[in-house]
Amino acid sequence: MNRRKLLRGAGLAAAATAVSAPAIAQSAPTVRWRLTTSFPKSLDTLYGACEMFSKAMADLSEQKFQISVYGPGEIVPAFQVFDAVANNTVEMGNSASYYYIGKDLAFAFGTAVPFGLNTRQMNAWLAYGGGLELLNDLYKPYGIYGLPFGNTTAQMGGWFRKEIKTLDDLKGLKFRVGGVAGQVLARIGVVPQQIPPGDIYPALEKGTIDAAEWIGPYDDEKLGFLKVAPYYYYPGWWEGCANGFLYINSAKWAELPKVYQDMMTIAAAQVAADLTAKYDTRNAQAIKRLVAAGAQLRPFSTDILDACFKETNELFAEVAAKNTKFKALNDSMTAFRNEQYQWHQVCEATYDNYMIRRSRG
Repeated sequence: MNRRKLLRGAGLAAAATAVSAPAIAQSAPTVRWRLTTSFPKSLDTLYGACEMFSKAMADLSEQKFQISVYGPGEIVPAFQVFDAVANNTVEMGNSASYYYIGKDLAFAFGTAVPFGLNTRQMNAWLAYGGGLELLNDLYKPYGIYGLPFGNTTAQMGGWFRKEIKTLDDLKGLKFRVGGVAGQVLARIGVVPQQIPPGDIYPALEKGTIDAAEWIGPYDDEKLGFLKVAPYYYYPGWWEGCANGFLYINSAKWAELPKVYQDMMTIAAAQVAADLTAKYDTRNAQAIKRLVAAGAQLRPFSTDILDACFKETNELFAEVAAKNTKFKALNDSMTAFRNEQYQWHQVCEATYDNYMIRRSRG
């Protein structure tokens, strides 16, 4: 990888002087870190992002900063990445913030909340809407510093063994779903299940669960869900986007020379942009293959969406009344979302809707 090409790609060319080869050669130490991720090696998107980041750091540092990447179970299980970083079992990890809502429901805002932001809005909120500062305030007591690490874009609603036409069809359904969505769905009778990525297919195949959501067409195709559940629903209203994080042990971060901190920030930004571009490209291709292979695309009904929207707002109001961190993040994100949609309906959505109609011929 060409170091200066990487810098330009991240949109941070001005930082080139901060990571110039002479400065590295003269003063930067040799560093060896470990990075553990929640995502299996079979996913070249998510696991591949960690590998890309590791290579970028090595190349930017003239091979002085070496990061070894480990999959789930090699050091800690998939859902223990955050704790492994906090405990300094590893120096850094890649995971989804909403896997850790057991610590505080506010953690959900780092990845996605039901009826929250879309991908562009999330990126903007983190960068310029105060979102990243609020999230790092949330992570700080755990000894964690977080960097955004890519968005997998709007999610599909999951794979179901049977058609879901009404709210009654959801009652008693055992559904693998991540984040706060499980709490919302439980309010309408679903039985939510939290299952690590690598264990979803076996659970669906054996009938331990009735349905499962993961990400979208490209990764879902790789995991083989179509073989055991033909009905593919949309949209995943609980994840209008899904943002991943690079978690760094705060003490280890503080030990790094500033040149390495700059490199890490630049490399994470480049990897994040690349990840989203991959999903936009590959999901469009994969959905066609899945339909050709027999996937039955189905939209969630307006009644189902409206009921879930209502339950989401009621749940959030209840939590916000007791949890000041949750309230601060929810207020910030909601205000940002509402302002963004005022603008999007003027131009962005109008353009997109017109072009969608035209592309249908």
